[in-house]
Amino acid sequence: MPSLKKPDGAVTTNVKWRFPSVHPEGRKFLLISGVATLIVYGAISHFLGWLLVGVTIWVAAFFRDPIRTTPRDQRLVVAPADGLITAISKVPPPPELAGSLEAGEFTRVSIFMSVFDVHINRAPIAGRVVKMAYVPGKFVNADLDKASEDNERQHFLLEGEGGVRIAFTQIAGLVARRILAFVREGDQVAAGERIGMIRFGSRVDVYLPAGTGPRVLLGQRAIAGETVLAELGAEPALTGTSQ
Repeated sequence: MPSLKKPDGAVTTNVKWRFPSVHPEGRKFLLISGVATLIVYGAISHFLGWLLVGVTIWVAAFFRDPIRTTPRDQRLVVAPADGLITAISKVPPPPELAGSLEAGEFTRVSIFMSVFDVHINRAPIAGRVVKMAYVPGKFVNADLDKASEDNERQHFLLEGEGGVRIAFTQIAGLVARRILAFVREGDQVAAGERIGMIRFGSRVDVYLPAGTGPRVLLGQRAIAGETVLAELGAEPALTGTSQ
């Protein structure tokens, strides 16, 4: 990239838009859809073939894996998922992580991913994966509050600088039937690093410790690896307007 100089003398670069790649996890589905489209178009029906072209485009879009730019600051908690902030509530820690987290009340920020959102999940902070806990369960609507306790889910617990611990949970939904993790216990991850995905449409919960409040509002859209959910130790009193 060509470098540029701002009026104050600082050096920066310009950035060009690039078409998102398809994540390796989705390439087999894209291949299957593409082959089926060609067969149907050539041997059965042009009309149905064109319909399957739309399905193939949707598959490519669902598994898209765009590059994200994550702010580097140990105090920041970034969104682990793309989607809509659907709930912010005070809750106890998940039972599966109760022994690994301090007792008390946490602020749970829920991000709902529709089938049109990017489904790659990213680490909210830099640190070590202290614990992972998979819990089988139901597949009720992930937008419902009870999904945090009833649905199939995968918990992650990260320990960052200074021993701070942040938990977050991948939750399956009505359509989602598989939760994938790209990391294991003991792995070191960077903030914004890809750590897993959920197929197809679901939710991610983030548990903020006491003394840390969200910097997002209900109804706001989050971008994984970029949107700052919170600053550790800060409790901003935010208000907003939907318009």
